Amino acid sequence: MKTMTPYSLVPLNPAAMMDVWKLGIMALELWSTSLSTITMRHGLWQTQSPTSARMLRENQRMVTEKLEAGLETGFEMQKAMLQMAFGQGNPWWHTGRRAMAPYHRRSSANSRRLARRR
Repeated sequence: MKTMTPYSLVPLNPAAMMDVWKLGIMALELWSTSLSTITMRHGLWQTQSPTSARMLRENQRMVTEKLEAGLETGFEMQKAMLQMAFGQGNPWWHTGRRAMAPYHRRSSANSRRLARRR
């Protein structure tokens, strides 16, 4: 059986430190685009009828994208757990970026799309 070398909590080489930096930047971008998307959607809800076709499509799209992102993140976490079970673990900064990527991608796209509608 292959033995797994445990990863340290703090990365020890420059490439891994850069990955941790990228994870932090991704988290900051996700936070800011999520806030702007929430603000723009709130503005839509205040200016349009909740039963209009445009708002119904927007709400349906929002729910669908959140469910899809949740599923993708769940699959990434399941894949990471299976890799650990078979002795092929990845450091937390790799798993973190892969788990956050679906939310980051959708949040950035939604923020751009809603900003164009103004």
